[in-house]
Amino acid sequence: MRRMNDRDNVEVSYDTLENLPEGISKGLVDYEVDYEVVKPISKHAERKATPVFTGVLKYFPKAIKYVSQVSKAGNDQHHPDKPLHWDKSKSTDEPDALVRHLIDHSINPVDDDGMLHAGKVAWRALALLERYLDDNPQ
Repeated sequence: MRRMNDRDNVEVSYDTLENLPEGISKGLVDYEVDYEVVKPISKHAERKATPVFTGVLKYFPKAIKYVSQVSKAGNDQHHPDKPLHWDKSKSTDEPDALVRHLIDHSINPVDDDGMLHAGKVAWRALALLERYLDDNPQ
């Protein structure tokens, strides 16, 4: 179990309240969580627990295809002379761009380039998630 309290501003692991380290109070508790040690799973089990086709592509085939068209249009606009790729050094403001496209969608679903704002929202949401996962490996 873990315990964090505001007064001590310390997170500690312990097996019972009686075994708290000296100086860590039992009061002013913010949260208490029971947890189990997660055992590594086999590569096979991990692959089965990641249903990319049946859990994503099969749910949203039209949307995924559309987001790929948005991706290509963006590449053609910003890198017409290069193969399709994501230049992660460009436009790193995913949350702001995502919300701008969402607002623009509420006014007119189609952007000036003929692409749907909703497709650009989806692309930006995926980019936001990808960057987060890159920076915070599970």
